[in-house]
Amino acid sequence: MFSVTYAQLNVWLTSFLWPFVRILALIATAPVLSHLATPMRVKIGLAGFIALIVAPTLEAMPQVTVFSADGVWIIINQFLIGAALGMTMQIAFAAIDAAGEFIGQQMGLGFASLYDPRAGGNAVVISRYLNTIATLAFLVFDGHLQMMSALVNSFQSVPIGANVLGAVVHAQGWRTLASYGSSVFSTGLLLSLPVVAALLISNLALGILNRAAPQIGIFQVGFPVTMLVGLLLIQLMIPNLIPFFQRVFESGISQMGRVAGGM
Repeated sequence: MFSVTYAQLNVWLTSFLWPFVRILALIATAPVLSHLATPMRVKIGLAGFIALIVAPTLEAMPQVTVFSADGVWIIINQFLIGAALGMTMQIAFAAIDAAGEFIGQQMGLGFASLYDPRAGGNAVVISRYLNTIATLAFLVFDGHLQMMSALVNSFQSVPIGANVLGAVVHAQGWRTLASYGSSVFSTGLLLSLPVVAALLISNLALGILNRAAPQIGIFQVGFPVTMLVGLLLIQLMIPNLIPFFQRVFESGISQMGRVAGGM
């Protein structure tokens, strides 16, 4: 007669549950995978499928009962690790969104916003446009697969039993994540700088024209000219956007490794 002891059941449950929590936390926070249009069942099923593949390759789990205080603490740590890795990649997309915000404000399209289901709020239309291109490029470059590969590698650098909140040495990973957040402004400004600089020059030219010929009506002419110049420059930027996005995504993947290594 086949029988299962509580100890065996606990070993099987812990070997699957703890990796599953880390993987599900990444899927819930990472770009593309965390989109609200993706059904919750798909997210949970994907996390469970990956956990079934990864679990047999991991080292021996801590000898802790799942629903004990130590077991719940391990679950909390796994959630924080997965969420930190997902947020690291989310920062790369936030930089692209920031570039769209800068360009849209300079073009006078700050009021033109659409609902963004990914962010759960309104976003400038230029930001949505750049984010759509970035999402397609992310999938074309297999960024989702590289992101999962970085997550699987994190089980080697941050074992299941690691306590990411209980020691000072683990704070390096959180500092790396916080410092990477500054790239939202630097990368966004670098991406939007050609359009912003050109629009600034066009606005200066319109200002000079208004001083030379006030009867033209610069307020009626300025907005269409600024918008057309911005759209033309964005069109000219598109061939160079894809390589730039690739570098941003590669930087995000490498930062995931650094964040995991610092934990």
